[in-house]
Amino acid sequence: MNTNPELRGGPGGDPGDLPEADATILVVDDEPELSRALSKLLSRNGYHVLTAGNGEEGLAILRREEVHLVLSDLQMPRMGGLDLLKAAQVVAPHTEFVIITGHGTIETAVDAMRTGAYDFIEKPFSIHTTLKVVRKALEKQHLIAENRDLRKRLEAMQGVNEIIGNSDPMRQAIDTARQVAASSATILLTGESGTGKEVFATAIHRWSDRAKRPMVRVSCAALPENLLEAELFGYEKGAFTGAVARRQGRFEAANRGTLFLDEVGEMSLTTQVKLLRVLQENVIERLGGNEPLSVDVRIIAATNTDLPTMVAEGTFREDLFYRLNVINLELPSLRSRGEDVVLLSNFFLQKYNDKNEKQLKGFTPAALDVMGRYAWPGNVRELENAIERAVVLSKDELVDVDVLPGSVVTGRQRSGAVNIPVGTTLRDAEMQLIQATLDSTGGDKETAANILGIASRTIYRKMS
Repeated sequence: MNTNPELRGGPGGDPGDLPEADATILVVDDEPELSRALSKLLSRNGYHVLTAGNGEEGLAILRREEVHLVLSDLQMPRMGGLDLLKAAQVVAPHTEFVIITGHGTIETAVDAMRTGAYDFIEKPFSIHTTLKVVRKALEKQHLIAENRDLRKRLEAMQGVNEIIGNSDPMRQAIDTARQVAASSATILLTGESGTGKEVFATAIHRWSDRAKRPMVRVSCAALPENLLEAELFGYEKGAFTGAVARRQGRFEAANRGTLFLDEVGEMSLTTQVKLLRVLQENVIERLGGNEPLSVDVRIIAATNTDLPTMVAEGTFREDLFYRLNVINLELPSLRSRGEDVVLLSNFFLQKYNDKNEKQLKGFTPAALDVMGRYAWPGNVRELENAIERAVVLSKDELVDVDVLPGSVVTGRQRSGAVNIPVGTTLRDAEMQLIQATLDSTGGDKETAANILGIASRTIYRKMS
């Protein structure tokens, strides 16, 4: 029978309540009998326990020992629990803190939680409640420590230009990018929308011998044909209405550096012919001019469309495709490297913490579980948007499920499937598959086309 008036309940915690591995708990209390009882309870449940008779002794221990959790009485002579909490936040900021409080001091204990304590336990103790609070506090401490370790790993990876990932597909992609960076070969980056093609292009440029020269970016889909040509090749004064002075094009600006042509599949056939000439002869002509200008530019092109299909359909030149596709680097989708979701999430958490002047410390296990099971049809870009939203909306120090987008919580999981009954016509089956894929991508036709392995214009044609 338990004879200690401050402890009540059974001899231990729930069978499934296992302590965090190698957790050290510091008990600070000026009542020796209570301190011994708590120490015995915690030791019997697998924890390493240190004790201190007052706040000053506890602070001295925190200065020299690694402590995961402090259980401190609120009212003690010389240095009370609240003062010890404030000092511990400076001396041992990663240590969790639980207040021990008696009758009549609950309001002060709540103030301690506002100051940073995880929770409080009230005398007389319930063994079950005490062990539950201890376990939950240590789970939080362990989770924050894991997130802190991930952030350190991310900081160490900054030299890779924000290419975040430890999965096999990403390691292979990074190794290939490093290998080809030293060459002068033209590179074609392919993969679904949002997989990080521009990030890879930037990394390849920085790893190359051209790193000290400019990298110039052009989105081929953002400009109409006439403006794209003017941007790429420049123009002479009077070349067209509004050309009041000579202007240098992107090829000239990228001379001896790198030109990144994003969404190259959207380039018109006329512009494709002019690009092909540059790749073959290393010369350009400004619009309205007739003087060939030599350029030394390394081309990195990117597309999320199926260029071989476009070649077959006659909408992309075959000779240009082979010129661009000297080295093809296909970037993996996020659903194919689910183990990188946590690493990426912590990277974006840190990024948007800084941007919004917040101090979120990580994610709850429930949030990590939801994000790990989601298919992420929008890939890294969708994940980044989800984390930015969560950082802005979160009121706690850990991101929980309630601030994640509804599409992530209830959306398509990585094991999603479409059921098509026997007897369905091929045309109807095809339409069901296209529609289901569009639903999973939130209506993004380009992403859906990549998932289905067809050109986005094919979806437009079939849906019309």
